[in-house]
Amino acid sequence: MSLTQLNTEQLIAKCREQDQNAQLETYNRYYKAMYNTAYRILKNTAEAEDIMQESFLTAFTKLSMLENNALFGAWLKRIVINMCLTASRKKNTHNEVAFETVEYTLIDNDGIPEENLTSIKTDTILNTLMQLKDSYSTALSLHLIEGYDYEEICIIMNISYSNCRTLISRAKESLRKKLQFI
Repeated sequence: MSLTQLNTEQLIAKCREQDQNAQLETYNRYYKAMYNTAYRILKNTAEAEDIMQESFLTAFTKLSMLENNALFGAWLKRIVINMCLTASRKKNTHNEVAFETVEYTLIDNDGIPEENLTSIKTDTILNTLMQLKDSYSTALSLHLIEGYDYEEICIIMNISYSNCRTLISRAKESLRKKLQFI
């Protein structure tokens, strides 16, 4: 049976045995998704590629820590996100919302009208998302694109729950304002 026909669990089992062909097949299956995740956070092609490569190396060297082979994709994505956030913090480009600026009304009733949504293309929205402040684009990417809930985002970004809600609310509002002029 060729490696391309193996399911994820079988492939990761071979990776645990240091099978380089299995590692290459695993890389080929996941590299695009991991690059896209890194790029949405870092907004830089070269950095996203570097983080993606480092994440695979980390994953393959620490594969013994993975308890369930079927969860490899989610585990790898978590590694990518954590490495991106670490790199972002090192560059000091990641801005957190100060606790003093947290608003206590977190109502988000203003949405983009549905008739406008159908005319806005996905590429336009993603490009506009990349133009937001780093903290806004990271939070929105994690929430809207990656599907993380507020609690998970709090852990990933190392912020409080109220900060997270405020950050995402402000990020949505900023995105709305930018999309209105398109």
